[in-house]
Amino acid sequence: MQTAIIGLPQVGKTSLFTILTGAASEGRVGSTKLQIGVARVPDKRVDALVKIFEPPKITYATVDYVDMPAMSRDALREPSYIASLRAVDAFAHVLRCFDSETVAHADGSIDPKRDWQNVEAELILNDLQVVENRLARVEKDLKKLRTPDLPKEKDLLERCQVALENEQPLRELELDADDEKRLRGFQFLSEKPMLLVLNLGEDQASELKAIEEKYHNEWLQNKKNIAVAAVCGSVEAELAELDPAEAADLMGTYGLAEPGLERVIEASYDLLGLMSFLTAGETEVRAWTIPKGTKAVRAAGAIHSDFEKKFIRAETINWQRLLDLGGYSGAKGTGELRLEGKEYIVQDGDVLVIRHS
Repeated sequence: MQTAIIGLPQVGKTSLFTILTGAASEGRVGSTKLQIGVARVPDKRVDALVKIFEPPKITYATVDYVDMPAMSRDALREPSYIASLRAVDAFAHVLRCFDSETVAHADGSIDPKRDWQNVEAELILNDLQVVENRLARVEKDLKKLRTPDLPKEKDLLERCQVALENEQPLRELELDADDEKRLRGFQFLSEKPMLLVLNLGEDQASELKAIEEKYHNEWLQNKKNIAVAAVCGSVEAELAELDPAEAADLMGTYGLAEPGLERVIEASYDLLGLMSFLTAGETEVRAWTIPKGTKAVRAAGAIHSDFEKKFIRAETINWQRLLDLGGYSGAKGTGELRLEGKEYIVQDGDVLVIRHS
């Protein structure tokens, strides 16, 4: 699962990618090269369990980010650029909110809502062209009655066409499982979940949470599969170069409870429809990534394919209860270390021990 970091030129997009992933940036103005990097998902549950089990190995969940070249109308007409956008699962759209006398804005002024809506309009227009082309083909095929599924596809595409013509992104449509399956192959751009990343100036660093809430309330009410996170890129760049104690002092100076990047990563993870279950023992504490709603037998397969094939039961307990009880020895006999079968829906933060043949 990959999240593409997108945005106009000079918004701090590549700097954000570099800080998130630690990857050495090759970005430059006018670059056409994309980069892929991996960011660790912060998880206080893992940190807490490590204190009990003291394992030699600790493994966090990760999110893959793709640093896309800067967006422009010309770029969005390049087939290779569009193909790269279609291949990812979600977007993190970096919006410039900071003033700078030395860094000009591509459109001449700072207006994050305008920038978001302009890019959204381009994504919608691209999808509309795909829908219209496919509808024309379906209508021809219907005259030949090639498959019984074509009328359903036509109805769905016409719904999409109406939404797009009304400037509504496809992520806001209510779709059942069959419709989602029909649309999946098109990889529509406006259907992908969107995280709006507000890149603030240093003078706004102490107000990250309040600004985040303000924009969410003003922009995103009643909208689906879209979220907002605020960061201060210049402060985050400083934090990335400091040891933990110095970073804590700097965050205190700006009134930050946590790095803004943690919220970006957590929001990306959530928008992708992902969650983590945990395994904990004397050899390793680890967070495993699975889609929300995953059954226990499929979660076992995330650890090893043989665990899924030979699954018997999963010993299950919430991470906080395991912590409160001091580990497995304290949990046994309390009834809180439960045995669950194949159909159990794993919950975020469950600690599992898989029994298999």
